[in-house]
Amino acid sequence: MPLPSPILDDRSYAQLAAELKARIPVYNPEWTDHNASDPGITLLELFAFQAEGLLYRFNQVPEATYLEYLRLLQIPLRPAQPARALLAFSTELAAGVPLPRRTLAAAGKLEFTTLDEAHAWPISSVAVGRLRTELRPEDADGEVAEFIARTADALPAALAEASRLYYETRLLDPAAPGDVLDLSSAVDGMLWIAVLAERGFDKTAWDRDSGDGALIDIGFEPEMPTAALDDAQACPGLNAAAGAPQLLWQVSTPRPLTADGQPQWAALRMVADNTRGLGQGGTLRLELPRKSSDIGLPVADPDLAGAGDFPPTLDDDRQARLVCWLRVARRNGSRFGRIRLAAVNLARAEQARLAEPQYLGDGNGQPSQTFALTRKPVLPDIGHDTLLLEVEESSGWKRWARVDDFYGSQRESAHFTLDPESGLVCFGEGARGRVPLWGQRIRVRGHRWGGGAAGNVPAGAINKLPALATAKVSNPLPAVGGADAEAVEEALARIPGEFRRHDRAVTASDFQELARLTPGVQVGRAECLPRFHPRTRSTEAAGVVTVMVWPQNDPLHPDAPLPDAPLLRAVCTQLDARRLVTTELYVVAPVYRPVAVSVALQVKEGYGIEAVRRWVELVLRQYLAPLPPYGPAGQGWPLGRRVHGPELEAAALQVEGVEFLHDLTVAGWNGSAWVVGPVLLQAWEVPALSAVTVVDGLPLPAPGAELDPTPPEGLPLPFPVLRDVC
Repeated sequence: MPLPSPILDDRSYAQLAAELKARIPVYNPEWTDHNASDPGITLLELFAFQAEGLLYRFNQVPEATYLEYLRLLQIPLRPAQPARALLAFSTELAAGVPLPRRTLAAAGKLEFTTLDEAHAWPISSVAVGRLRTELRPEDADGEVAEFIARTADALPAALAEASRLYYETRLLDPAAPGDVLDLSSAVDGMLWIAVLAERGFDKTAWDRDSGDGALIDIGFEPEMPTAALDDAQACPGLNAAAGAPQLLWQVSTPRPLTADGQPQWAALRMVADNTRGLGQGGTLRLELPRKSSDIGLPVADPDLAGAGDFPPTLDDDRQARLVCWLRVARRNGSRFGRIRLAAVNLARAEQARLAEPQYLGDGNGQPSQTFALTRKPVLPDIGHDTLLLEVEESSGWKRWARVDDFYGSQRESAHFTLDPESGLVCFGEGARGRVPLWGQRIRVRGHRWGGGAAGNVPAGAINKLPALATAKVSNPLPAVGGADAEAVEEALARIPGEFRRHDRAVTASDFQELARLTPGVQVGRAECLPRFHPRTRSTEAAGVVTVMVWPQNDPLHPDAPLPDAPLLRAVCTQLDARRLVTTELYVVAPVYRPVAVSVALQVKEGYGIEAVRRWVELVLRQYLAPLPPYGPAGQGWPLGRRVHGPELEAAALQVEGVEFLHDLTVAGWNGSAWVVGPVLLQAWEVPALSAVTVVDGLPLPAPGAELDPTPPEGLPLPFPVLRDVC
């Protein structure tokens, strides 16, 4: 919420003089002459003039006072957030290149470090799905019909009478930006990955005489769908995340076919998985068989390619480089949905570095000692990268514990606090938290630092490996999640809200403000709907709180941004830790009602028609936009507010160059047709401007209709022009 100007007493000279005169009958009833000629009135006016000057200086509260409020309330500035990306590695060494954790990669001057161990092999991959089709053999003709007939004739007798599921092979093209593979209609519920040989590949490099087999790393990035209100699920509660579905990974083998004529597949052991059963972006590691001879392609009749458990066919170039097939399915039978990326040789990375150990200084025995870290801002602890602070005591170096504040600390508690944004380490004052004694040395090691919005680099920008000359790197998808540290002005604006809610979500404004402050995600807007149950649309559901959130940006839907599942899950986690126990909490995506607008206007003389039309269209889009700083009041279009034509007319008339409007028509989509007239929205809806048409003069086009050229009176035919030949 915006912080008001620091006006402590805004009474003017006239108000002060009038107040003093009004008190005369109370304190001195005998004083009856209140005219300006009375000497007493002159004195009162003099006092009012002097008081106005004093109040003016009294109201000039410096910014330092507000900063002191932040310190007293212990409200630190929010630190920067690191951007994260999936890195794809390649090499030409047959034995591959091991990539230890915290391998350094760079995009220009921006440095990224890997979060997992990985091993790059001279291989590539392509993700494939076998998607159900409504076509039947009787619908095919020519070569397609002949191919289907040959496959049916080649089926073994054991499968000749089995029911047929026809599918189309769909490849996820890694070179096409924005390409998505939708596996919701896969006939087998599986994701197939073709492993292809690249320059320098030698399958015998996977051989192991003993111990574990070779490890292969797979990166995965789904396109997270946004659930509709009918599918909304209540937030599970703090530390109550649902279990991940179990995966079954298999690799193709050259073993003989089974008795029913199907290929044999070998199960793979999953060494690590941070994708939660391919439910979120991340990586996983698979252990291959120890003998490379157990990895290969099934040998069978070529007419059986793609039938049953046989892998699908690829184009000639990929088929010639095909090493083996990997496939995965969930044991519970659920589907994977839409996939943006599934490939080998990938590792997670973030724009962060691990700071070198630092000697902070010596204790002096004074309360509330502070020391500054050299590398800042400090990022949250992850895995083994934990900030370790040690103080040299008589028995040696002792580790002190990091706490949020000293309210729960005792006199002998070895505690310290840390401001991540400024990197300041603070110790207790003796009664709450121990004090480092005189001469005790203090050191720190292990903390992560970095972050910032600059880390949100586009795809392909991370292309340097400073410490590795035998491998190459690239990021197939853009890096996301980076955010700059909070500015002082933003922190000052948080003072009233922080003081009011005390990190608890009770009122509607508490839920909205805490949702916008969710760390690690970019929330552009949040609205709280008390007593609204999203699945039943009930607006009087006792104990239910629904929070609707918008992302700051959505490249796929710029006019109607939708949050993805990770953003909704992060807001759920943020609010679950702060809501009342009796609150049933839902975090949902916004619901849009398509709206179309048609405008017929008159352009002033001297103004370009096309420029004015573009400006009017831009103004209408911004006026109906759901995100700040647009909308009627700069906070996005309010939930449930109707879209009325005269209101949009007033917005369009603000464009310079518009003489007047001939007419403006608004229509809303009811699910089957456009309905002209004011668009009445439900309490949980906002408009999405799906079509806007601006013309100069009449006639006015129908809302939502495209402008087509006037058709000719006859059929246009080309007339040949004979050229002279020298």
